[in-house]
Amino acid sequence: MLKEKMKKIKENIYELSRQGKMLVPGIVLASDKLFGNIEEECIQQLYNICQLPRIVKYGIVMSDVHVGYGFPIGGVAAFDSETGIISPGGVGYDINCGVRLLATNLDREEFLKKREQILNELYRNIPSGVGKGGELKLSDKDMDEVLEKGSSWALEKGYATKDDIDKTEDKGQMLGAETEKVSVRAKARGKTQLGTIGAGNHFVEVQYVDEIFDREAAKAFGLKKDQITILIHTGSRGLGHQTASDYIHKMEKEYAKTVKSLPDRELVYAPINSELGKEYISAMAAAANFAFTNRQIIAYNVRKSFMKYFPLAKIKTVYDVVHNIAKFEDFKIDGKTIKLCVHRKGATRSFGPGREEIPENYRKVGQPVFIPGSMGTASYVLLGSKKSEDFSFSSTAHGAGRVMSRTSAKKNISPEKLKKQLESRDVMIKAGSIKGMLEEAPEAYKDIEEVARVVDELGISKKVARLRPLAVVKG
Repeated sequence: MLKEKMKKIKENIYELSRQGKMLVPGIVLASDKLFGNIEEECIQQLYNICQLPRIVKYGIVMSDVHVGYGFPIGGVAAFDSETGIISPGGVGYDINCGVRLLATNLDREEFLKKREQILNELYRNIPSGVGKGGELKLSDKDMDEVLEKGSSWALEKGYATKDDIDKTEDKGQMLGAETEKVSVRAKARGKTQLGTIGAGNHFVEVQYVDEIFDREAAKAFGLKKDQITILIHTGSRGLGHQTASDYIHKMEKEYAKTVKSLPDRELVYAPINSELGKEYISAMAAAANFAFTNRQIIAYNVRKSFMKYFPLAKIKTVYDVVHNIAKFEDFKIDGKTIKLCVHRKGATRSFGPGREEIPENYRKVGQPVFIPGSMGTASYVLLGSKKSEDFSFSSTAHGAGRVMSRTSAKKNISPEKLKKQLESRDVMIKAGSIKGMLEEAPEAYKDIEEVARVVDELGISKKVARLRPLAVVKG
């Protein structure tokens, strides 16, 4: 059992030393409590990714880790940008799944007077559920423009403001996208899905600011006590899923001999500078642009829903962050600055102060980071740090992380129990199905307080504010 071989080397840090075919050690960032609940299969997946060619320094899993396709969800691995590899399993099927936080000029007391009406309006305006489409139907030309331009397309069409674009990672447009690298089938699946959240753990959640931990950062982000905020969590929907599937199959076919030598065929990869590697990177960027645009259209519909009942409401984007992506970034390794391809699957970028990639008015404090809780529990706003650049390839956790499978949740949690639980926490919910609600029940997830505490204590992101839910639209 690999987990038994891991050693606690510092508080909140466990190490799997190099063994077998590992090229680098594996690191788990977790408290004793969280480490105890990590499945053996997660450690096996960490062991596997540490065998991939040209991996740099070590493989990392975050405190919210759970089992994923090939790479664990919560996994971070960096590869040499010239001689390394690109692996769709290290990005995930939901390319650019991410989180956007909106801040309003409303307070909790005001919102509660209209809570039920606004929840119903959000549910009407933002389709949720498996395969659900929205009112926006893209022409072939529009689809190509969305894949190339990302959120800039939404700005041109009147669905975004300049401030929205400035407050989005990559300004809502990942460069290098080529629409022809995305299959006809993938485009067809995405054609009606802009402005929709899908199913699973995706949501639109109305919250209030419960506690402020860092007043300077909170002020920079425009957050204050009792303020109403909205958190949007979704990604590239069917288009991203199909794109991942397409390239996994292409790589399995192109590199069939390599696949046979892998510890897990789900880790299939292409050399980063191979023709197929470059094609996947272009297709990934296009799917990422679709996801940016998707969250932007949802933000537009959130504003529309609120303004029906609060015509003077002002709703601004705090930031939009990605947690399923591969990015080319510069890091100092052994005193030398080198460009790496950092795979973050269920992990959030966490840049500290001064990075030019951060919006100008956040550059003095650092990048906003969001760690959503589960339905009914708190979520956290945090601050990126310089330490994460030196220690975790500028990465931190992305959520609470599952501790119970969806099947187990449906088996062990009753609708009545869940309803009472949410009522006791004063949370109203509208969901596509009872099954979907049970799968995402709070007890199916790790303790968000513990996850946030660990990353804060490690210094890879620092707590700024805690948000509590009031109303949830669930996929």
